Amino acid sequence: MHAELAQLRAWLVDAALPLWLAHGIDHARGGFFEALDLRTHRCAAPFRRLRVVARQIVVFSQAHALGVPDAEQAVRLGLRFLETHAALEDGGYAWRFDLAHKPIDHTRDLYDHAFVLLALASAAPVVGVETLRPPALALLAWLDERFSHPAGGYLESLPPALPRRQNPHMHLLEALLSAAAAFGDDVFLARAQSLVDLFAGRLFDGRSGALPEFFDDALEPVRDSGTFLVEPGHHCEWVWLLHQAKALGLAVPQDIPARLMIFADRYALNPATGAVFDELNSDGTVHAAGSRLWPQTERLRAEFLRADACEARQLQAVRALAAHLRPDGLWHERRLADGSFAEVPAPASSLYHLTGAILAVT
Repeated sequence: MHAELAQLRAWLVDAALPLWLAHGIDHARGGFFEALDLRTHRCAAPFRRLRVVARQIVVFSQAHALGVPDAEQAVRLGLRFLETHAALEDGGYAWRFDLAHKPIDHTRDLYDHAFVLLALASAAPVVGVETLRPPALALLAWLDERFSHPAGGYLESLPPALPRRQNPHMHLLEALLSAAAAFGDDVFLARAQSLVDLFAGRLFDGRSGALPEFFDDALEPVRDSGTFLVEPGHHCEWVWLLHQAKALGLAVPQDIPARLMIFADRYALNPATGAVFDELNSDGTVHAAGSRLWPQTERLRAEFLRADACEARQLQAVRALAAHLRPDGLWHERRLADGSFAEVPAPASSLYHLTGAILAVT
């Protein structure tokens, strides 16, 4: 398996990161492209999203640490975009922009703001901790003031929207852990502990051993005919985050990571391809039989962190991910139920999943 892991890392460092630095940046206008066509390496999207800007800052900060040429310039370009175009005068960041960088949707989205915090923490080693610590602390204070929900956790967005989701809370935990490591302020760890407690006490469903994706305003799972929707890739992602939280000294229930993986082991894998299904119902039946790229990356990371790690499962996870990758540094985003791949552009947002997972296991 060592050779196959080495191939994953070489693909990332020698193919994917250089390709996205060469073709994924709109140097003329100072932004990042949303996706790249598999044949032309061009982008047809007529908009930009806040989450792509933030995620690419995270990716290129990691690339800079690896010594990849031109990565620092890409990080600084992304930070300029946040400060110059995305930040709103009354707080927070706009959600979507036209190609001239004018905001076309001023929704403040919790998911995207989590990635802005992660971007600030990730870029701190590149441009300086004291440069990015003040905006990181200010962002967290603003989220505490404007997004805190009386029923627990945070609002989905401003203006508020339903259903509420576990996913933004998960990524906010990721950002808080990264910010605690980058800046050292106790407030980041305190908020992270509150999200671990929220997950264990309110989001994770102990009866089924599964994690609901959608909730009502009171954080009760949204059900259809008695079951709720599950994305098993998020089971794997929480295993990684809980491992990170424990490493930083937070109190983490010891049984939950194992229970998340028990559910995934039992129901999540397509027997024909060995890949993680996109969506399940909480009774284990398949809701969406395709297999997107990102669940394969999160499964890879989880297989190397679980307490009962097994080389056979690790190798299966490596190969399920490698099947999506193209030699040129792009990838097939969607695997259909029959095992074939949809010919759609490679989204920039997935590079964050690929970079994090591959570097975690290699």
